[in-house]
Amino acid sequence: MYDIIIIGGGVVGCSIARWLSQYKLDIALLERSSDVCEGTSKANSGICHAGYDAKTGTLKAMLNVRGSKMMEALSKELGFGYRKCGSMVLCFDENDKDKLVELYDRGLKNGVEDLKILSGKEALGIEPNLSKDVVCALHAPTGAIVDPFTLTVAMAENAAINGVTFKLCHEVTGIQKESGHYRIHVTKHPSLTDHEQKEYDEEAKIVINAAGLYADKIHNMVSSAKISITPKRGEYMLLDTTAGSFVQRTIFQLPTAKGKGVLITPTTHGNLLVGPTALDIEDKEDIETTLEGLSEIKEKSVLSAPGVPLREVITSFSGLRAKLTERCDVINPDDLNKEGDFMIGEVPDAKGFIDVAGIESPGLSAAPAIAEYVSKIVEKMTDPPLKESFIPQRKVHIPFHNADNKTRLEYIKEDPLYGNIICRCCMVTEAEIVNAIKSPVGATTSDAIKRRTGAGMGRCQSGFCNPRVVEIISRALNVPQEAVCKNDTGSEFLVNGKEDK
Repeated sequence: MYDIIIIGGGVVGCSIARWLSQYKLDIALLERSSDVCEGTSKANSGICHAGYDAKTGTLKAMLNVRGSKMMEALSKELGFGYRKCGSMVLCFDENDKDKLVELYDRGLKNGVEDLKILSGKEALGIEPNLSKDVVCALHAPTGAIVDPFTLTVAMAENAAINGVTFKLCHEVTGIQKESGHYRIHVTKHPSLTDHEQKEYDEEAKIVINAAGLYADKIHNMVSSAKISITPKRGEYMLLDTTAGSFVQRTIFQLPTAKGKGVLITPTTHGNLLVGPTALDIEDKEDIETTLEGLSEIKEKSVLSAPGVPLREVITSFSGLRAKLTERCDVINPDDLNKEGDFMIGEVPDAKGFIDVAGIESPGLSAAPAIAEYVSKIVEKMTDPPLKESFIPQRKVHIPFHNADNKTRLEYIKEDPLYGNIICRCCMVTEAEIVNAIKSPVGATTSDAIKRRTGAGMGRCQSGFCNPRVVEIISRALNVPQEAVCKNDTGSEFLVNGKEDK
């Protein structure tokens, strides 16, 4: 029996796992997909919000600001992409200035530092590509961008090094309350390295529900007070690195009666990202992009910057956010759960079951603080001792494409596979791909390699490198190339050429 089982391997679940791994607890994380970071965490804006948007007095506000302040130190400790580039909220109408002042005042109450309202001229002075129609802007120097992929993977790997067991392709299909613990029914799906499918039970004294879009399904297995999550789809356009310096900061538009705009932001990989749209849908797996959505992005983005180089789009994608449309009370140490807020706490009619539900924006920014907050709830339940052997750092190499020539030569001397460039767009080497496969919570799919190394993220979108990536995965894991998938089983790239009889 585990002390704790965490359900969900997104950025929140992995952050919780990493934070709790500092205690003497037996912990497992169950994730239904073939890798961590396969849900909301893989398709978002990559923004570390400063914290002026969330309503004062909510968990969103408190944990956003706290998480934002934690992120830079964590990036150095765990080695994920982070840059404090700042953000701006643009106002285009003199009649809307009061709304910008409201954001400013709210940010001060929430504890955001160094906020300033700029005139249109001042805004254009630091971001010359903005529209000349900008009359004023809220400038938040503490706003930042983060790599959501390596953030999630870094949390998972560090948790694994510190003793957390990660069980991928393990879907929770039922939960029963028993005396002093929970019995969790699991379906173990086939994976690249383990083709067996089976159903079995796990047991845990405490269950933490960090299942993202499916947190309602997991909650409703144990509680009579039902909740409901509606997916909100957001579509994006990703531009080439040649457009990455078009703006230096994350550029938002002030929401008005005409609706909420879209953002323009640099990414930690050097690209430019534009979007998202926001559409409530029913299907929790529907991540299609649409002509309507991409047209909306184009129409709204040029309001902020007429010259945004949309002709340099290299791909489009969409992600789903977990909007809590029906909630219930949970036992919350700070009694903060309010309408539209995160829902974090112990479920009253399911003692030992902790909900971490409705984690929509700014969930990525708040993830480290959410983990810290959940750990305090666990501490009150179990008072676990700290490990003397806890390792807070994650050892990482400087990526080959970022290293100077001297360092590159040292890498190649250490491992000749560093001299073999697999992804030409992003300068990713064979050694880096092999290391990603062999790492804790190692990659077994093409998408998992992409998230860890960047191979396939460039202009050709894996058109040249993916066949080689498939070969390397096949060789490193001793499996047929026909079995290698893009993500989950069923997304194989190749067929064996045998016709069904």
